[in-house]
Amino acid sequence: MHHDANHLPAGFRALLGDRRWAALVGSGVRRDHRAGEYLLRQNDRGGHLFALISGRVKVLAGLDGSQVLLSLRGAGDLVGEMAARRNSRRMASVQALDACTSCVLKRAEFDRFLHDHGAHGLLSDYLVGKLSETVPYQVQQFHFGPLQRVARLCFEVHSLADARQPDRARIPFSQEALAQALGMARSTVAEQIAVLRSSGALGPGPRLVVDDEHALAAQAGAVPPS
Repeated sequence: MHHDANHLPAGFRALLGDRRWAALVGSGVRRDHRAGEYLLRQNDRGGHLFALISGRVKVLAGLDGSQVLLSLRGAGDLVGEMAARRNSRRMASVQALDACTSCVLKRAEFDRFLHDHGAHGLLSDYLVGKLSETVPYQVQQFHFGPLQRVARLCFEVHSLADARQPDRARIPFSQEALAQALGMARSTVAEQIAVLRSSGALGPGPRLVVDDEHALAAQAGAVPPS
């Protein structure tokens, strides 16, 4: 789930290359999504998938009456690819974190693209890379301390933002949403946010805004942007 902070093509686009990615998004129907909109809902029937052209989404699974964060995806990624066949069921929901543009592809259209462009092996590589994201995000980060867990989530959300996005420094999560995603008490998250602000990684104010990418990367234990 870690993306290059230099905003090079990510996800399935990185595997395909720009020419084949352009062919892929040209073979479906473009759709705009507002922030907070659900692209897919858990347990709905399959039959299609989305190629994300711009924007960020979160992948959620309903467990014990609540939704937990499985992963984050951004431009260049696929969503709904695990249950794209008509008789399959969605294993998770996908919700837009900010305004997104996607290409909707029916399974037959996607299969035709894979055949025509010799991309079946690339899809297999992509799916293998996503298998680790089938467990809750809080489980993926279990071996990190509270500060690093909060910093890593903020860093990964920020890294997925398009460089041309005017408010790309904003983290579109409330402290309550961060707490739920990480399986932490809200008071604990608030304490870690205060540390990140005092270090200069996040700016002051009611919203979560990245003020220093290098400081945030250091707290996250991630590769800083160049």
